[in-house]
Amino acid sequence: MLDLQFLIPEIFLSISIFSLLMIGVFIKDSFQTIYRLSIIVILSLILIILTGSHELTKVFSDSFVIDNFSSYSKILILISTFFVLLISKRHLIDIKNNKFEYPIIILLSILGMFIMVSSNDLILFYLGLELQSLALYILASIDRDNITSSEAGIKYFVLSALSSGLLLYGCSLIYGFSGSTNFEQIAILSKDFNAGIIFGMVFILVGLAFKVSAVPFHMWTPDVYQGAPTSVTSYFSVVPKIAGIAIFIKFMYLPFQGLLTEWQYILVFMSIGSMILGAVAAIGQKNIKRLMAYSSIGHIGYAIAGIASGTENGFKSTLVYISIYVVMNIGAFACILLMKRSGKYVEDINELSGISKNHPLVSLGLLIILFSLAGIPPLAGFFAKFYVFMAVIESGMYTLAIIGLITTVISAFYYIRVIKIMYFDEPKKPFEKFVDYRIHGPLLLSCILILTFFLYPSILNEFVSSINIF
Repeated sequence: MLDLQFLIPEIFLSISIFSLLMIGVFIKDSFQTIYRLSIIVILSLILIILTGSHELTKVFSDSFVIDNFSSYSKILILISTFFVLLISKRHLIDIKNNKFEYPIIILLSILGMFIMVSSNDLILFYLGLELQSLALYILASIDRDNITSSEAGIKYFVLSALSSGLLLYGCSLIYGFSGSTNFEQIAILSKDFNAGIIFGMVFILVGLAFKVSAVPFHMWTPDVYQGAPTSVTSYFSVVPKIAGIAIFIKFMYLPFQGLLTEWQYILVFMSIGSMILGAVAAIGQKNIKRLMAYSSIGHIGYAIAGIASGTENGFKSTLVYISIYVVMNIGAFACILLMKRSGKYVEDINELSGISKNHPLVSLGLLIILFSLAGIPPLAGFFAKFYVFMAVIESGMYTLAIIGLITTVISAFYYIRVIKIMYFDEPKKPFEKFVDYRIHGPLLLSCILILTFFLYPSILNEFVSSINIF
């Protein structure tokens, strides 16, 4: 019983999932009800975690850890899910994809993420990862009548299953050569050079790179982002990234802390590759969701750069980066979900021509978000990159910092191209004008946070500074 009290969020979430599933099965047309209840479950979970213990506690033979790092990751996952669910609802109803399973599958993926970020054991980590992945497979292909959504689901399933297989192989290698699945035990044993453990670590890194869509394992991202419904894409671009980066940090700084010189170069390669591809490949894109896909690959590159520094400041700069990234992306997808004309959602960037004249406030919001994504001071996106570059420079990795700065300048080009289309091209037929607090509210909040971050950057920094993982 003593151990179970530390698992209240996970237990509450599991019971909620089963209860909602029963409601969905037995009550006809229950989408609205389940949607509202799912949001209540998420808000309740935030409250449970905030009021719970954040002291370092290990339960179930040290396989499950409760600490301020896992608590912060969970709260960030829940807050971002809450806003994604808010902005998605209207879109799901409009495309007649308002299935009651949608919010339940999202809650199921959150359960997997919770297990994953609290894991201190290879087996538990893998179970959490698979629970998350299985939910995401279904989510990607939820719009069954749409061929592009089905294609996206199959593509994500095949490639993600491959990455999971490689990751499991890596876990088995580490267990075989170390004799333990516990992270701390592996850390002790990996201090002595062991080729088997290094090979296992490489396989795990490959699997994790797939999950966060880092180069060279990014190939699924543009197609899945474009093919899946926009409401699903908004979830994919934000929430799994938080869990992926959290477990990336955990692996690098716990079981493999003694192999810093071995994994540092791998992460530097991933980071440079992601930053360059994210900057260059996005230039020619005409679909805004594909543009956001390459943008997310680039941003993951910057986040990994912080981890690659191998210092405490490095992982904390990554946490700050991913927190700001979440805010920017939710705002961006809120704008995309406002691109509706004649009852249909449009995704072509050229359709944004001259919207500054027809929709001045929406275009201003998108302008702020795009400038922040580009890293233009004094917006929040600038500070996110600044902290990462500072951590990288402190570690003496000047080449990585220079490439990061160059790719930032290149990526600014395609963000500014979108702004040019919005403000200087000939206006097209205006989008549908509607007021929906569920979309306009998160968009407004996102813009306020981006604009005012420079006034109080210490609030987030101090909070992140209190987080320990070592």
